[in-house]
Amino acid sequence: MSVRAQQDRTIERLLSWLRGREEEMAALLADLVAVPTENPPGRHYHEFAQLFKNRAERLGLLCETFAPSSKNDLSEATPTCLTVSCGEGERTFYFHGHYDVVPAQSEEQFQPKRKEEFLFGRGSCDMKGGIVSMLYAILALRECSVEMDGKVQLILVPDEETGGVRGSARLAEQGILGRNGVGMLLAEPTSGVVWNANRGAISLRVRVMGKSAHVGLQNQGENAFERMHSVVARLQGLKREVEERKTNANVGSGQSRNSILMLGGQSGGGTNFNVVPENCWFTIDRRINPEENLAEEKARLTEVLKECRQEGLPLEWEILQEGNSASTDQEDPTGRALAASIRGITGKPAIFELCPGLLETRFYAAQGIPSYAYGPGLLSVAHGPNEYVDLRRVTECAATYALTATRILAKKES
Repeated sequence: MSVRAQQDRTIERLLSWLRGREEEMAALLADLVAVPTENPPGRHYHEFAQLFKNRAERLGLLCETFAPSSKNDLSEATPTCLTVSCGEGERTFYFHGHYDVVPAQSEEQFQPKRKEEFLFGRGSCDMKGGIVSMLYAILALRECSVEMDGKVQLILVPDEETGGVRGSARLAEQGILGRNGVGMLLAEPTSGVVWNANRGAISLRVRVMGKSAHVGLQNQGENAFERMHSVVARLQGLKREVEERKTNANVGSGQSRNSILMLGGQSGGGTNFNVVPENCWFTIDRRINPEENLAEEKARLTEVLKECRQEGLPLEWEILQEGNSASTDQEDPTGRALAASIRGITGKPAIFELCPGLLETRFYAAQGIPSYAYGPGLLSVAHGPNEYVDLRRVTECAATYALTATRILAKKES
């Protein structure tokens, strides 16, 4: 039998098996969506972990839970990570997902609703639909007796929505994440494209201090709001400079190649309209292109703040999140295997683009592991009030994941 014929037969077997379990997958997704794993603040993590573990084991898969400790604070309560695997050997092809979701606009979002081939609810798109795809990809590989030289391992982590400090970052710090990795797929909602690169991020909250006084005695106060505007004016100079830079990566329709510095995503301060504000604050969100250096851009940003402080503007800042940019060549063998699998399952060519935000592929790419994001959801609905996922795409992605793994872990003929 030719290689092409073998691949076609594998595609047929995987799709046939998965399509016979579409309702089962939809039911599991609805149950996962119903667990309100909102982050912040990081709620119901253990409830989700127990539910997922029970369901995976009911399907005959071994699911292990673990809580990696912090080197800095061993007493800190750490949220649960989970892992499910299929196959044997050291060579590991990773599936990766996060189970925390952004806060809902209403509690009704945690009451999943099915409308024909669509399932609505917070997290259905980002990214519990992708998690179900990955779990059933592993199950399909086992049930279809696909031979592999190595294993597929699914890792689920918390806290991705707030930078991954207690999830992927800690696993990477402890040498757990990506061990013996030969490739990695992330189930983010990519709207049908593949993200092979992502921007880095440095996000800060800046607080400017003043002195409170009644408006009638404002001469005795020091206006933090006016001082804040002086700080913002200095930052606008840096903004104009960095936003002239452009990435060479492929970007999606409607997106910009320019580097990003956004001021005032959040802001606040003062106590009343007739009181001189004692302090005011605002955020800075700096998104760096893959060609830029995180440490250098962080230093440039904080240097402006230090200069303001040296000039007599009392202020302080805290870093909310930071993460490196990352990029993997689409012509890497893993990228070609993913592209071939997408075409084999959907009949369409794979399109590779830069993700407009942070991706947890960066933790694997930092170790030299080819890493890509591809998932069933639409980025345009991911954090919105009507978040949903197309269940047909959940099945297609499960088959794509499984097929990509078989191509990477194919046994070589002796």
